[in-house]
Formats: sequence, structure tokens, C-alpha cells
Amino acid sequence: MLAAPIGMPATTVPAENAAGYPPGNHWSGDTEDRKLLRSAGKATREGLAPVERLELVLHPWVAFGVMPLFALANAGVHVSLAGLADPITLAVVIGFSLGKPLGILAFAWLAVRSGAAVRPKALGWGVLAGGGMLAGVGFTMALFIAELAFEDALLEAAKLGILVASVISAAGGLSLLAWLGHIGRRRETMASAADAGQHENMLPRAL
Repeated sequence: MLAAPIGMPATTVPAENAAGYPPGNHWSGDTEDRKLLRSAGKATREGLAPVERLELVLHPWVAFGVMPLFALANAGVHVSLAGLADPITLAVVIGFSLGKPLGILAFAWLAVRSGAAVRPKALGWGVLAGGGMLAGVGFTMALFIAELAFEDALLEAAKLGILVASVISAAGGLSLLAWLGHIGRRRETMASAADAGQHENMLPRAL
């Protein structure tokens, strides 16, 4: 049972009505149950302070727009196509975009194989590979280590490699995980359709 929001009469709403259509007029939005649910949703939204609501609205813009641009501007990366052929740049790109995923997958396989860890059934190796690719996104700590290890032209080549590797790793990891999610949803849809077909075949046909 769902309790009524604060400030309203102590009326309860059956949980089955909250999950699906309430009895009666299915296509009307003026039923008592739906009015209570809309009031509960409004009370939940108004329960947050204005500053918290503003934070929720601005968070995607800050996290995925402002912060990356701020980090890129402070890093001072000089982007040039000629610098992509530098051995330092290529080494950094290969290490981040290939070395990290392979290392994560290899050690995860060894841990599961040796019995030191147990892989959940819902966590496939493809998802682990996608997570390993996302681990290749490195910026702050990678730039810090590069500044300790290199100077001048070598440092610029390392910075460029870190930037390129981060872009490749992010695009590859997100694409792989999105594709795996699409395949999983498609399999669930097909399984649901097959189950529905079996149930229909079990129903007696009218003469």
C-alpha cells in the first residue's frame, strides 16, 4: 500500500494500481488513484531545496562540459597531426587504449580461474572489456606523472598521447557497453515474446 503525501488525507493507494492501470476508466487521468500519485510526485519534487534542484539540473553540464574544457585548457595540450606520429605519443596511446583493457581482462580471468574471485553471472566478459576500455580514460594523474618523467617536446608528445588515448578509450568503451546493452534488451524482448506465444498456444481455442 502507498501512503498519501504529507498534507493530504490519510488515504492509501493499492500497490497494484500504482504499477498499472487503475480499475474503471483506463484512459482518464482524473481517477482518484492517479490524482494521489501526481500529488505524491509533486510533494517529492518540492521536498528538495531550490539549491539542490539547481544542482541536479546543472550537474550534467558541469560534469561533461565545463570540467573537461577546464582540464583541457589547464593541461595546455598542443594538438597537431604531426605529433601523432611521435613514438612517445604512440606508446602512450597504445598503453592506455590497449594495455589497460588487456591487463584488466587478463588479471580478472586469472583471479576467477584461480578461485581468488567469483564473477557474477550477470557480469559478462564483454562488460568487463568495456569497463577495461573506460579505464583507459586518464587525465589528471597521467599528466602529473608525465610532467615528472618528461620535459619540453617529450612532455608535449606525452600530453597529446594522453588526450588521444582518453578519447579513444571513452568512445570505444561507451560504444561497446551500449552495443551490449542493446543486444541484452533485444534478447529479453525476444524471450518475452516467446513466452507470450507459448502462453497463447496453451489457451483453449474457441470453437
